[in-house]
Amino acid sequence: MGKALPLPEAQSPPPAAGGAPLSPEAAPAAGDPSFTAPAPVTAAPEVTIPRPSSFASARWAAIDRVLKLLAPLCLVALVVAAAQHGSLNVYLGLLQAQTYTAVLPALAAAYTILLLLFQAARTVLWAAYRPYPLRPGPLPSLTVVIPAYNEGAMVEHALYAVAAADYPAGLLEVICVDDGSTDDTWDYICRAQARFPHLIRPLRFPANCGKKEALYAGFREARGEVLVTVDSDSVIEPDALRQVVAPLLHDREIGAVAGNVKVLNRHASFMGKMQGVRFVNLDYLRASQSRYGAVICTPGSLSAYRREALRPILEAWRRQTFLGAPCHHSEDRALTNFILRQGYYTCYQRSAVVYTLVPETYGGVCRMYLRWERGNIRESCVMLTYLFRRYRARHRVAPRVEFCLTQLEYPCTFFFSGLLLLSAALYPPIILKFLAVMALVALLNQIYYLVLERDLEFIYGLIYSFFAFFTLQWIYPYAFFTVRDRRWLTR
Repeated sequence: MGKALPLPEAQSPPPAAGGAPLSPEAAPAAGDPSFTAPAPVTAAPEVTIPRPSSFASARWAAIDRVLKLLAPLCLVALVVAAAQHGSLNVYLGLLQAQTYTAVLPALAAAYTILLLLFQAARTVLWAAYRPYPLRPGPLPSLTVVIPAYNEGAMVEHALYAVAAADYPAGLLEVICVDDGSTDDTWDYICRAQARFPHLIRPLRFPANCGKKEALYAGFREARGEVLVTVDSDSVIEPDALRQVVAPLLHDREIGAVAGNVKVLNRHASFMGKMQGVRFVNLDYLRASQSRYGAVICTPGSLSAYRREALRPILEAWRRQTFLGAPCHHSEDRALTNFILRQGYYTCYQRSAVVYTLVPETYGGVCRMYLRWERGNIRESCVMLTYLFRRYRARHRVAPRVEFCLTQLEYPCTFFFSGLLLLSAALYPPIILKFLAVMALVALLNQIYYLVLERDLEFIYGLIYSFFAFFTLQWIYPYAFFTVRDRRWLTR
């Protein structure tokens, strides 16, 4: 596919019903006899930007209150029952010598202690993390690239949120790429461009080419010193653009910055509630990684890239293959790998907040996680090609330790889960031991959420821990054996 060109120099692009879509190879110039002036676009209504509270459902209010009452009671009852049956005593033996006299108990105990130490180290890093402050002085020119495919009215909200951002108008441009949508997405892009003709530049593909191609087209057309990605189903906070470029102004060795992604539709469904807590807890991971400059995924929902870090690797990123298959999904994780491999550092900016839509059904969540896990497996293999070399001047040990422990997580989980099932067949009460400890660990993991959010929604994090263990464990092995599958699944 050739380079995607911007629309002719007209204030408004032609609407979807007003003619053929712009070809990525060529477009008529304004002076060309074949050029037809764009049809007028209906004026946009007042700008309305959805916030999480706007998705709240009245029918969930009563259910929410019941869950917040029952979940803690069930947790307490489970722990009390386990304690009365002596189910927790085995875990007190992790530091006793006799635990290590047999091979399997020794392996389990050693791995548990290793994970606990790693969790403690991460917690210290997370507690020490601070977002980069805003610096006085001039700001860099900035290009926001928004790829869109069959997003409908949501793309207009995404564009309005960027247009309303607290960033100097003369330093900001927005490129929105319609990736061959078959619905009314193009109409909404046209309407937003008509409202902000000097800010928004639309591009349009005649057919769906994939999110990576849409981003590539936007990056190629971008004029800013910093390039920012925002997903078409996401809305940013007014100060998000200033915040996300702050780390780049503080340290020229930082090549990419990850924003703080929260769930927009968290109050719309039970699944949204659980995802809302899980996304907040991702702060723990990215904040700790940021302390040693190795955030492994700068999310498409909101990330900023230094132009000179991005330009040299654009073609290689666009044409990346894995096991002979083109890499179409997990483009954000792949792009982060390319940035890190050049020797740049990547960081997390908690104060740069964006809200994104998440799937509200079990099938939708599974498809999203399946795509993510395929990308994680692929990009973990890519990391092996540079992580254990002298790829940058400092902070190389911590990313290596994290990588090794992360790769052990799933194999060990499945191995010990198999042992648990075998043990349960011989001694059923062991299930009570397992559930009690799982509940306690889930509760401890919600400390990060409680520190950040200070509300009772953490209850959904407890529920999610059990939900994920019993209904999502199949995703990783399936992703491993289908890693070459290029389908996006949720577009």
